[in-house]
Order: sequence, then C-alpha cells, then structure tokens
Amino acid sequence: MVDTMEKDIQISTLPLLPLKNAVLFPGLLMPLSVGRPASLAAVEKALATEEKEIVVVTQRDPTVDTPAASDLYTIGVRAVIRKAGRTKEQIEILVYGEERVVLVKVEENGSMMARVRSLPLPDDTSRETEALTLSIVEMGSKFIGLVQAQNTTPQEIARMFTSQEDPLRLAYVLASIMNLESARAQSLLEAPTRIEALRMVHGWLAHEVEVLELRNKITEEARGEMSREQREYILRQQKRAIEQELGEKNPEQAEVETLREKLAKAELSEDVRKEAERELGRLEKIPNASPEFTVIRTWLEYVIELPWKIRTDDNLDIARARTVLDEDHYGLPKIKERILEHLAVLKLNPEAKAPILCFVGAPGVGKTSLGQSIARALGRKFERMSLGGLHDEAELRGHRRTYIGALPGRLIQAMRRAGANNPVLMLDEVDKIGHDFRGDPASALLEVLDPEQNKTFRDNYLDLPFDLSKVLFVTTANTLDTIPAPLLDRMEILRLSGYSEEEKAVIARRYLIPRQLAQTGIKPEQIDITDEALKRLISAYTREAGVRRLEQTLGRVIRKVALKFAESEPTHVVVKPEDLVEMLGPEPIPPESARKDLPPGVATGLAWTEAGGDVLYIEASLLPNGKDLTITGQLGDVMQESAKTARSFVWSHAVELGIDSAKFLNSGLHIHVPAGATPKDGPSAGVTMTTAIASVYAGVAARSDTAMTGEVTLTGLVLPIGGVKEKVLAARRAGLRRVILPRGNQKDLRDLPDDVRKEMTFIFADRVEDVLREMLPGWLFSPAKAA
Repeated sequence: MVDTMEKDIQISTLPLLPLKNAVLFPGLLMPLSVGRPASLAAVEKALATEEKEIVVVTQRDPTVDTPAASDLYTIGVRAVIRKAGRTKEQIEILVYGEERVVLVKVEENGSMMARVRSLPLPDDTSRETEALTLSIVEMGSKFIGLVQAQNTTPQEIARMFTSQEDPLRLAYVLASIMNLESARAQSLLEAPTRIEALRMVHGWLAHEVEVLELRNKITEEARGEMSREQREYILRQQKRAIEQELGEKNPEQAEVETLREKLAKAELSEDVRKEAERELGRLEKIPNASPEFTVIRTWLEYVIELPWKIRTDDNLDIARARTVLDEDHYGLPKIKERILEHLAVLKLNPEAKAPILCFVGAPGVGKTSLGQSIARALGRKFERMSLGGLHDEAELRGHRRTYIGALPGRLIQAMRRAGANNPVLMLDEVDKIGHDFRGDPASALLEVLDPEQNKTFRDNYLDLPFDLSKVLFVTTANTLDTIPAPLLDRMEILRLSGYSEEEKAVIARRYLIPRQLAQTGIKPEQIDITDEALKRLISAYTREAGVRRLEQTLGRVIRKVALKFAESEPTHVVVKPEDLVEMLGPEPIPPESARKDLPPGVATGLAWTEAGGDVLYIEASLLPNGKDLTITGQLGDVMQESAKTARSFVWSHAVELGIDSAKFLNSGLHIHVPAGATPKDGPSAGVTMTTAIASVYAGVAARSDTAMTGEVTLTGLVLPIGGVKEKVLAARRAGLRRVILPRGNQKDLRDLPDDVRKEMTFIFADRVEDVLREMLPGWLFSPAKAA
C-alpha cells in the first residue's frame, strides 16, 4: 500500500519484524527463525501479499520480548522474504535486504505495522572513497585469509567478498563477517554518507586484523613449542634404547643408581627407608626433563643427608666444661651451674631428655655467645636461628612439595647443617616473633619445644617423623611480656642480670680489649689503657646492662691508637682519662649523682630499664584551690594507678600521719616524673610516690641519701618487685648508699656482687609506715604532730 504525500516522497505501510541481536543490511541475505506471536503474525501478513515485503528493524534492548515502538531503532531495512518453511512452533524464513527505510509511524494491532519511507544514501564518491575502498579490499583479503586459517569461514564468503563492486555493499559484507555487536552494526546502517560508513568499517577491520595476527602468532608459537618438546622426547627415548643396546648407562640411570647407593648406606628407620625407596621407584619411571623429577630428587637428597641416627658423643668431663664456661664468660654462676647439672645428668643417664632453656636479659649481656660456649663445653655442634621478625609459619615447618620451589623449614635445614641429631640449637630473639595472616610461628614452636611431642616432629616438606628430643634448645629474649603463655610454660627461664662497673672492667680486660687488639693488629705490649680511663669509658661513654656498647667504644679508642701507629710509628701508647675527650669527643652521659638537697614533695626512686637500672626522682606539688589529681611524665596505666593508690593511702591515713585533712579538699595535687620523653610504667614506684605525696602534704623534706622501690597497696602493704640487682647498681652509680626494698626481695641480694653488698645499706619494709619512718625521720607518728 502506497500513499503519495509529497512529490518524490513515498510512504509505504508494511508488516514490521523486530530483531533482537542482529542487523540486516541492504543487499544481503539473512536466515531468521520467527517464533514470537506478534512476529509470526507480521510474517504471515507479508507472505499473504504478492510482493512478500516486510520491514526488519533491530531492537534497542534485546531482553524485551514484546517491544513497543520506543524499543525499536528508527532506521531499518525493507526486505523481501525469499524462502519460508513452517515448523510446529515457528517459521524459518530467508530475507533479502532491499533498501534502508525510516520508520514514520508504528501501529500495533495483533501484529506490528510500520509506515516507512525510503532513506537512500547520497552519492558522495570521491578520491577518499576510492582510497578507502582499496584499503578495505586489501585488509579484507588479509582478514579473509586469517579467518580461513582459523577454519571459521567457508570459501563461498571469500569468493562473494572478492566479487563485490559496490563499496557500500562491500562494507556491509565485511560487517556481517566480523560478527559486530548489534549497536555497532546499527550505527553502520545509520551512517549518513557512504564515506562515513567506509571509515567505520575500515577502523573495525584494522582492529580485527591486528587481533587475528596476534592470535595466529601465539598459536604458532605454542604449536612450535609443543612440537619441539615432542621431538626431544622421541630423541631421548631413542637415545635410551641405543644405550641399552650398547650396554651403557644413561645419566638418568647413573643418578638414580647413585641415590640408591647413598640410600643403602644411610642410617634410616624402617618407616623412613620404606617411604624413601617408594619415592626412588617413582623417580626411575619419570623422565629427567619432567619437573617432578627434580622435586623427588631434591626430597631424596634431604632424606639421605639428614642425621636420623647420627649423634656426636658428649664430653662429660665436668671439670673441663667448667673451665670452658669460665674461659668464655665472666660471672653468670647460675647459668653455668645449670649447664653443669645437665652434664651430670647425662653422665648418669645418657638417654635423659634435653632441657629447653630460655635466657632472658638486656641486650649485650652475652645470651647468644653463651649458647656457643655451651656447645663447646658439651662437645656438640652449634646452630643458630634468628626468629626476630619471623611472620610465616612455613619458615619453621617448611612448605609442602606441591608448591614450586618448596624447601624444608629452618629447623630441618639446621639439623642437616649440623650433621647430628643432638646439636645445641639456639632460637634467638624468640620474643620478637611476628603474627599475621600467614600464620603464627609461636604456635608452631609449641610442638618443637615440647619434649613429649618433638620426638615425632613432621616437617611439611618431608612429611616424615624426625626426632628432635635429643636437641638442646636454647632460646633468648630481652623480655617475657611478648612471649605467649603456652610457649613460656615449656621453657626453663634463666635470667641474665646486668653487670656492675667492676664486672664490666674485668670483662673488658679479659675479653673485649684482647679481641679488639686482635682485629686491629696491635700487640698488647704496644698499648696500655689505664684503669682510670677504662672506668671513665664505662661510666661516661656507655650506659647499658651489657657490654656491647662498651666493646664498640673500646674499638673506637683502639682504632685511634692504630691510626697513630700508622702515621708516626710510636713504640708505646698509654690511654689516659684526659685522652678520651680527644679520641671520642665530649662525654655523652653526664656523671650520675644524687640530688644533695630535696625539697618537700620530692623522693628518690629506682627503675628497671632494658639498658639496666636508673634513678628516678618523683616530684609532687600542691595546687591551691585545685581539686583534681594531675599526672605527667608519660606514665603508663599501671604507674598512674600506683599514683592514685598512693594518694588514697595518704588521704585515708592523714590523721595517723599528722596531716591536715583539709589540704586534700582545698588543694589539688600534681605528680610529675622527669624525663617526660621516655615512656614509663610498672608498679615498683608505688612507695616512692607515697613518700613524695606524704612529704608535700606534711611540708617535710625526704632524705636525699636513700633510694627506694616497691609496690604499694591501698592498705599500706609493700609488695616485692623485680630487677633488684639493676636498681641497686643504679643507686650505687649515683652515689646513694642506702636502699629501701620490700622484705620479699631480701632473697634477691644473693645476686649482687660481694663488694656491692658490703658497700650498700639495705632497709627492708613490710608496710608503707616503715618506709615513711625511714624517709621522714623525726616526723612520722610524732605526738606533737599528731596533736
């Protein structure tokens, strides 16, 4: 049906067939399967006419089953149905695109009818059109060749492509071959000019050719690699057959035979030998080019080289062991006694379980070197593992063989290096083990450090039971706070206290100075460091519990002397105290000295640090018309609670202490601990805070020649604390000769050197009143004050 509206403009009304995911181009055939009711009705109407014409339009959204006019693109194709075949539920048709049309109006009445008008393309032929056509023909030929190489396009399409004369139809043919998205194909159909359509196809075609060339390149490389591997495999098989005919052994068989000989000589348990022989049998059947060959070979080498039953004989001469320990370390009587005890047990019972020792102490006190000394005293091999910063549990247990590059854990590797199943194995820095998503190494150590479990330790890589019960494990730590309780429970704790200045001087003469002289090449008779210079080095240039910094400082001094020998060749150099400033610069640590006069509100306490002990002055001041308690000095939670407890005790016993209770209501209190940049915590400053508070409220100065330490309770009890040796040595360095300690710490005085015990005066307190009686003499419980 044709209506004439204007001159040269004809509008036709035809049945409308919407397509979901395809676009029909003019001049091309397209097979379609029609099944939707409205579409079936439209096809039936078209077939009922003589021309069999129908309008084919693409849907904007392919998911819509019953499209409305708004769901369709406005430009489609007038087509003719060439063939039609009916089935039970649908009609198979073959349509041929005649020309582009524009939808003027869409009517819906059971089936969709569309009023359309023709939309021919203008004839804009130019040189650019000719150039684009030639380029498209060239790239199209290449595209067809690449597609045929992939066996995805029949020869008929190639012939049809080369026979095209119309550039626009050529572009439509290529677009149909490229399987474009419906949105792209529709944009090509809607192109306003021929040259614009050719530009679109040219760009898409260039991209497709590039992708296909890259795809073919990858395929050829993969095919070539596969062919090379197959060729090598065949050649290896032929080589093996020739060697068998000649009676020669190939390298693979020689390697397997070598492993078999080593396996026969190795001392293995029955279970381990059975598993190793099974893996060796697998190895014989695997080509050496296979990755599995290397994995099994490495596993067998570890199994063969591990000391399953090999052990070193212990030297059970106790006198010799005592001499060795004394040669290597000065002092440390408890540690040495414990090692000798274990030696005595082994002498009586060679099958006794090895202890799990944990050396705890400040840096530089000799924990790591003590492990080497133990191994030398026992005549055992020594291995050391640093656990500081370890995060991955697999570092200890190993990785399973399924992982590429898998290896045993550090424990099994250490046993392999030792070559014996009873070495001294030091686990250094056990307090610095990490913990994150990769696992918890501390939990993995629970089995290793348990004598009841480590007899059958299974590494993830080996997956065989290895006996660690004969290993003497020695762990080191600077503090116990970060070690999990279950792990701590498995270890025997041995504390290494700091050294006094006299002990450091002896250590320097015996060990540090000879070691530094050997490193610099200076003979002992060429240098003399006076006792006064050594004492100045210890007190003014180092402040530590151990001797590591002292050795570094001595090394600097001896290197300065070595420079003098290199420049002027003197015969002998004497290092005096006045020479130290020239060699090392000004003294970084001012000499410790006690405050001679303490105002009311100041008391002398003692603190423990990782570098040893320290003197701590606690200051208290009243704030007129104030109310609150102010605490400064970067104190931790425990220390702040101690301050609150001390204030509450003094307040609750104000009458007994002769203090006016109104001061607590009319005045605020400020407690400050100097060195505010240094974090401080712990309960041992309780008695010092109580003394400072009582002193400021009473207006009486505390004694300046006495230091104190101890935890205080709300009822006035003085509880024992730790770090007594370090704290007493700190008081002695500062010139304080009187120290108040909790009575519960009286037993700890045995750890002090004899000369320190003789030089110092110790007062032991059970209650806070005992401390205040010593620190505020002539005032506490005075009848005059009480009145």
